[in-house]
Amino acid sequence: MAKLTTGTMRWVDEQLAEDPKLRARVERRMQELKLEEDLVALRQARHLTQAQVGRLLGVSQPVVARWEAGGANLELRTLVRWVTALGGSLDVTVKPARATKVVGIRTAGRRTLQPA
Repeated sequence: MAKLTTGTMRWVDEQLAEDPKLRARVERRMQELKLEEDLVALRQARHLTQAQVGRLLGVSQPVVARWEAGGANLELRTLVRWVTALGGSLDVTVKPARATKVVGIRTAGRRTLQPA
């Protein structure tokens, strides 16, 4: 992979600063990449091949390869099965994307919560 120049990185930083939607997409993708890297690292730490992990999870090696490469949106239950099968632990954090005030709104007799 080519090394990014200082000018290129400056341009990327400017684009991210100017476009909040782009920044959010990039941040989401970076988190996905981190998860995929962690899954690969856990598999390798256990000295397992993708085929062996596939057998543990009841899927084929190409499915494991696709998951590790980010080619599929892993469901949480699949992620839990994977990490548990390899003797790892999983932490899931739920937090607001931005500071918001949550207000209750009544619709059709039901109270729902929505960001203010």
